[in-house]
Amino acid sequence: MFDEAPASSNPLRDLDEWEQDLKRRYPEPANSFQATDPDKKQEEFRNYQAETRPSVREFYRLNHTHQTFDFVQAKRDQFLSLSRGQMGIWEAMEYLNQLVDDSDPDTNLPQIEHLLQTSEAIRRENLPDWFVLAGLIHDLGKILCLWNEPQWAVVGDTFPVGCPYSSTIVFHEFFEANPDATNPRFQSLLGIYEKGIGLQNVIMSWGHDEYLYHVMKNYLPEPALYMIRYHSCYPIHREGAYDELLSDHDREMFQWVRAFNKYDLYTKSHERPDIPQIRPYYESIIAKYFPAKIAW
Repeated sequence: MFDEAPASSNPLRDLDEWEQDLKRRYPEPANSFQATDPDKKQEEFRNYQAETRPSVREFYRLNHTHQTFDFVQAKRDQFLSLSRGQMGIWEAMEYLNQLVDDSDPDTNLPQIEHLLQTSEAIRRENLPDWFVLAGLIHDLGKILCLWNEPQWAVVGDTFPVGCPYSSTIVFHEFFEANPDATNPRFQSLLGIYEKGIGLQNVIMSWGHDEYLYHVMKNYLPEPALYMIRYHSCYPIHREGAYDELLSDHDREMFQWVRAFNKYDLYTKSHERPDIPQIRPYYESIIAKYFPAKIAW
């Protein structure tokens, strides 16, 4: 249906390879609100980098080289008019199933089943239905891959652009090839921003999180929208970076992002959800928050 992006832009075997690497970098914490481990030694970070698959290293090299401020603005202009068509939520989940890849070494479940594993884990803990719904839909922005977008512009750790790159960003050294790294406008202490400006006024790197936030922003409660928009922003919610840009409200909302992170990363398994049995529940909460069709 869509042309494939050039192989050089897609070094990962599948998008799950990035998430598998995240779980290796961030083993499941005992406390879901825990940020970075204060006892983690620098040697552990060096060991992580030495053991990282070449495909993942190449993915981060491409991401850090090409995620410039101008690139992000161009992608916002391209996609945030939400003019690619109308789809319902369940329809979008089925559409995402085109990203099935049998080379995934952890599990060969279709994308819709990955989404349901996350939401079912949240549902079992009797959390609010909007929290369950965020788990169900949080990765739907990966449909960007079906619109010929390269992997590095769809997944990956997200971070602010228009300001210095935090040293906590994985493979920070690859930013040396990014044109913004030598632009004085972006490399002053806070770049184009002011202290405490709030993340709503900060431009984030482009990917499935940012795109889906704009698709969903008129429909869900604010904590769910923070989960969707920032669930890949590991420099902030796991490493504590960019605190100087955050408002007090951001800090409050990031408690929800950290709570969501354990379900996002640590719920994939070989156990298959019973879709016919659970689908009526999900269709009911989808109908509670969304019209039959929304703009993408």
